[in-house]
Amino acid sequence: MKTTIETERLLLREITFEDKEDLYELHTDPEVQKWTGEAVVESIQEIEDAIRSRQKDYKEYGFGRLAVIEKGTGAFVGWAGLAYLPEFDLVDLGYRFKKKFWGNGYATEASKAILDYGFKTLNLDSIVAIAIPENKASIRVMEKVGMVFDKIAPYDDETPEAVWYKAEKINYEKREKSE
Repeated sequence: MKTTIETERLLLREITFEDKEDLYELHTDPEVQKWTGEAVVESIQEIEDAIRSRQKDYKEYGFGRLAVIEKGTGAFVGWAGLAYLPEFDLVDLGYRFKKKFWGNGYATEASKAILDYGFKTLNLDSIVAIAIPENKASIRVMEKVGMVFDKIAPYDDETPEAVWYKAEKINYEKREKSE
């Protein structure tokens, strides 16, 4: 399968049905899910449905959440990528990793590459990222990749007070030139 994005330590590619066991392991971990505001997945069927949805996103929007693979080991780290949120008409940066890969800087590394891809390849004007207020690690990643606080606002019925960050292409390009 063609790699969509490559970083120093990671390969990001489209999610396939071959990833379903790894995705199931990820989404059935209560400690992982606790930071997302989502319930623990209860069946492999839920994962298969999610994979179908991701594959539909690739075709419909030309982007989506991607499997994150560790170079060298080939280990499935988790997923990261962009998703179109039709209810807000916004593009969202998201990521979720298996616990054993937390603390390695992978979320920051993947997010930087995804923002770059979103602005340079997809020519997006802005990208948001959303977290529950308790997820300080995720919020820190958003800040480290240059996103700025936007607002506290509802995301859905389960997340009435989400923390919203955003990055805009014009500011991203200015920041990149100054680095």
